[in-house]
Amino acid sequence: MDIIKSIEHEQLKNKIPELKVGNTVKVHARIKEGNKERIQVFEGIIIKVQGGGINQTFTVRKNSYGVGVEKTFLVHSPLVEKVELVRVGKARRAKLFYLRDRLGKSAKTKEQVGARIEDKEIVVKEDLAEEPVAEEVVEETSVTEEVKTEEAPKAEEVKVEEAKEEAPAVETENPVKQEVVDTVKEEKVEDVKDAK
Repeated sequence: MDIIKSIEHEQLKNKIPELKVGNTVKVHARIKEGNKERIQVFEGIIIKVQGGGINQTFTVRKNSYGVGVEKTFLVHSPLVEKVELVRVGKARRAKLFYLRDRLGKSAKTKEQVGARIEDKEIVVKEDLAEEPVAEEVVEETSVTEEVKTEEAPKAEEVKVEEAKEEAPAVETENPVKQEVVDTVKEEKVEDVKDAK
């Protein structure tokens, strides 16, 4: 079970858009046609959001030349580039399937008066801030390099340059925390039977 969760955690996006039912959004989806790739914008009302984790999906509905079109997108899919908020709508239900029977203006949700149109994002995984730590370590190694070059001959200068490249990975003030994953050990059936 832990192995599956760790694999799914790698596939999650760092930040996902805040999706609310009733909002009108523009979904920028990547489409592949033969060898070419392009981004197509699908604008409509979010009629449902379901699932959780890596399987979370949202369905967007629009009327195209009098025909209702619904498309379901995976939130964490690499094919979804971004989701832009166009209009904040009022919705008192979790799923707006009644919009399927409506035509014209009644097929839209009422707009919330005074609502700010902001593309809010929810942080799923936090980015590790390694850049400032790496810069500080480089400065420290440059000071130690100057001291060693004054005292040491040319043969040791090469070793100092090699140590300079490896130093940021070794001398970090804030160590990077890694997830521990239980691994399953493969054993032959005959060995297990002999042990019993």
